[in-house]
Parts: sequence; C-alpha cells; structure tokens
Amino acid sequence: MRGRVVSMIFQDPLSALNPLMTVGEQITEAMAAHGVGTKVSRHSRAVELLTEVGLPDPELMYFQYPFRLSGGQRQRVMIAMALALEPSVLIADEPTTALDVTTQAQILELIREIQRRKGMSVMFITHDFGVVAEIADSVVVMEKGRIVEQGSAEQVLKAPTHAYTKRLIAAVPRLTGENRIPQETVSKAAILKVEGLAKTYRSGSALFGSQRVVPAVNDVSFDLAHGRTLGVVGESGSGKSSLGRLLIKLQDSDGGRILFEGNDIAKLSESEFRPLRPRIQMIFQDPFASLNPRSTIGQILTVGPVAHGMSYSQAREEARALLSHVGLDAGAFGRYPHEFSGGQRQRIGIARALMFKPKLLIADEAVSALDVSIQAQILELLDKIQRETGVSMIFITHDLRVASQICDEIAVMQKGRIVEHGPPSQIFLDPQSAYTRELVAAIPGERPRSTRPIAANV
Repeated sequence: MRGRVVSMIFQDPLSALNPLMTVGEQITEAMAAHGVGTKVSRHSRAVELLTEVGLPDPELMYFQYPFRLSGGQRQRVMIAMALALEPSVLIADEPTTALDVTTQAQILELIREIQRRKGMSVMFITHDFGVVAEIADSVVVMEKGRIVEQGSAEQVLKAPTHAYTKRLIAAVPRLTGENRIPQETVSKAAILKVEGLAKTYRSGSALFGSQRVVPAVNDVSFDLAHGRTLGVVGESGSGKSSLGRLLIKLQDSDGGRILFEGNDIAKLSESEFRPLRPRIQMIFQDPFASLNPRSTIGQILTVGPVAHGMSYSQAREEARALLSHVGLDAGAFGRYPHEFSGGQRQRIGIARALMFKPKLLIADEAVSALDVSIQAQILELLDKIQRETGVSMIFITHDLRVASQICDEIAVMQKGRIVEHGPPSQIFLDPQSAYTRELVAAIPGERPRSTRPIAANV
C-alpha cells in the first residue's frame, strides 16, 4: 500500500533522500518495487515528474545526486517521488516550506491536478496560513498534541474562536511596501561592497557530453551600509544561497571583489581569512545538516568562541542566555540536535551565529522552517539585535512577506543575476522587472482560492 495508496512528502528532504542514489534512481525505485512499467517507461515517467515540479534540465537532473541541488530543488524531488504512483492519499508535511512562491504555486496546482484526475485526498500539514487560505477546504488547528479548533477554512481563518488560533493568525507576516527608514536618513558608509562577483558550477564530463554548467552567481554588485538589512529574494536555484556562501568564503569565487570594511576578502586565503570569521557569521538554510549530531547543543554553541579565546564559563553563560532569547529552555544546553524539531534546530543555528556578536550576519532562509508565531519572535529578535548592536544583515529568503517586514533594501535574483534592486516601496508596490511582478503576484493567499477540497493541519 505504501507509495501506491498512501504516500508522504517529508519536511526535511536532505534527511529523506538517499545520498548514494541519483535523483532519477530514487524516483523510479518506488515504481520498480510495485512492478509498474518497464525500465524505459519508468525513466520517461521520472523525467516527466521532474518537469512537472519545475526542475531545470530534467534529463540532466535525472542523473544528479541530492547534494548537488539547492534546498528547494531537493524538496521538489521529494514531491516528485511522492506523486510517482499517483497515490489515493497524500500526506504532505510542510511540502512547500523550502520553495519560492512561484514554484509553490506550481506544486499546489500539480497536487490539485492529480486530485481532479484521480480523486486523491490530501492532508496538508503546514504553518503557512497563506497556503491554508488558498487551498484548504477544512482546517484542523493543533497545539501541544491536541486539536484546539477545527472547521471550514473560511470559518477558522475569518472567525477563529480559540485564543491559540487567534495568536497564530495575528502572527502571519503581511506584505508591506513601507520603507523601514526614510531614504534621506540612510548612512552612506558601506560595511560591504560587492563588485562583479561570479561563480560557476560544473559537473559531469565534457568528454562524454554530460557536462552541466550552471552560472550560479553572475556579475553581482551591491553595497550594504552599516546597520542595514539587504534582502535577497528569488526562486529556488536562483543563486541566493551560493551568494551567501561566497560572502562568508565557504566557497571561492571565480571573479569579482568582496570588500568587507575596505579589505578585499575574496583574495584572502583560508588562513588569512580565519581571524575575520567571528565578524562574519551565517545562519544556514538546513539546520540539521549544519549541526554536528555527535555534539550537544552546549558544545555546538561554545566551541567556536572558546577556540577564538573566550573562557568556557563566559561562553556557557552567553550560550544559555541566547537559547532563552530564541525561545528554548535551559535544558536544551545538554541535549543533542536529533532531539529537536526542525524549527527548534533553526533557532539553535541562529543562537550559534549570534555567539560571536558579528558585524555582518548572513541569514540564509533563517525563518523558513519556523511556524508563524516563532517566526514573528525570531524576526523581532533579529530586529532588536540589529538595533542594539548595529549588525548589518543580508537576509536571504523566498518569502516576500518576510522580506518586506525586515529588509531596508531588496535585491531580486534570477538565474544568478540581480534583475532589480531598490527599497521595499519600489519592489512590492511598483516593480520594474517582469520577473519581480511575477514573484509578487504569486504570494500565497493573494491568488483566488481553489474550490478543490484539501484538508490542512496547522
């Protein structure tokens, strides 16, 4: 019954995908196990699914391994696997959390199409009320393992009766086109200047004609002033995360300059850059992959500061204080990453980055795994830390509603290039690029609601 009758899309695609099998092998595995089709027809079906979920170069993608894909692309592979046998019941656990708004709309439409064709039932587990408003027929709201409210989507979203439901709906990020600080008061001093930054990925073999060349970052330039937040938005695979990794020198660039406080760090070797690492920190997109499963949370938070000269007792005190700041209890200090949910692990990642009191913070999808109430708390926390410490931030996100609330400027990326750059008032209220207009139009909750019934569990 598994796969054919009941299928599931898991929340964490990196943990759910086999790192030793190609994408295509993992999609065809379920079909082969159920004796569906021939080897040729299964290959064709897998390529068709990869096309339907919006992955680029489906024929080449078939032979890629999960580690070569972005977080959103891995999630789309998971969705293709779950839909391969067109099950009667689909359990979707946060299937669109890691996806940009245009791909999210595409996936929801794909699920609706299979529903129309086969009468598939869907349990859609999500913390995104924009998605709930758009697709759900009935809604179940859960708190601490119990159902506290249930009813039709219209009744629950427009006239909630339970206090917890009201708090959740009040915490939903709203798209705003207001600028955080008047443009005339903005400091002109830049902590970071990026000029002509470039990075190209190559995989496969040129000799056998299977080489894949992806210009992930292509001639990117921008300035970031002291104490300001630059939002980088765009579709999954547009180069947002690659840009973040280049800025923190987890990868070497192919060209261009990165001027941090006047010094070109792009040319520095790892040993030359190491003393600067505490001043540039990153909150990673996938907290499970970036946290050492063999270390306690206390060790994860204190090992870096201690290595850079802080006493262990001071590091321990600051770690406990930060855990409290990000909404975790003191008992988290001695526990291991696997004992926490995805959202809790993300909060640990945020605490780790803040341990160094950095000058520049790069947040790569820092709140995408969090429910709306915790998301609001983290955004408020980041805003408070920025006001208190003057830290500059690059906030990478696919959620334009979040970007509109926390960012002073927005850079829109498409296929490795910045296609539009400006204040939120311009980007969200008067976008100049057709691609930006498409992103804004695809924000969940903004489009007409489907009449197809999908149950959502919030």
